[in-house]
Amino acid sequence: MMGTMVTNRHISKVLRLVRIAISAWEPAALGKIAEESRDPFRVLISCILSQQTKDEVTEAASERLYRLADRPDTMLALSERRIARAIYPVSFYRTKAGTIREVCRVLLTRFAGQVPDSLEALLSLNGVGRKTANLVVTVGYRRPGICVDTHVHRISNRWGYVKTKTPDQTEMALRRKLPKRYWIYYNDLLVPFGQHLCRPISPFCSRCPVERWCAKIGVTIHR
Repeated sequence: MMGTMVTNRHISKVLRLVRIAISAWEPAALGKIAEESRDPFRVLISCILSQQTKDEVTEAASERLYRLADRPDTMLALSERRIARAIYPVSFYRTKAGTIREVCRVLLTRFAGQVPDSLEALLSLNGVGRKTANLVVTVGYRRPGICVDTHVHRISNRWGYVKTKTPDQTEMALRRKLPKRYWIYYNDLLVPFGQHLCRPISPFCSRCPVERWCAKIGVTIHR
């Protein structure tokens, strides 16, 4: 059955039901790293590693890398080749090794070795886009921001909550529409929800706790 659509009249209940649903699953890799360390530097580096890489690979690579170094100065002391070996097999591991060293160099020369807490400053770092910058702000610093990855973009549009073409457009639409009290947690909720239930192809609509409100936009086959 086609639902209506998620609006701000429903969003509180919808997100509460999503939170209950995801409690049975492991949190996303970046959420686990943040919970364990509350370190913006680790969140930043792990987010760079996570790009186009599965959670389990990101988590394992992060652990190997942080055994070698977990601060900008100690990370920069490592050779690019050694970082690459530690983070393999993340996607584009050689490129990311170079990016990590450059980020650490800039953190030391421009920010006194501290990860900045503003979107503007974070976006000035090589290899840091809006998704990574927002994640550092929200997960690393617990400040309002909206991190939009493929799951957040897909689900927000599938629900009918926004109507956008790109993740950046989704972020701006959510900033205009989503009540600010949900900003920090929105990504944390929708990523595991999208990984396990509201999948890109053939989502599990019959088991979805918010199916009654979902507009199912773009869904042609579901279970």
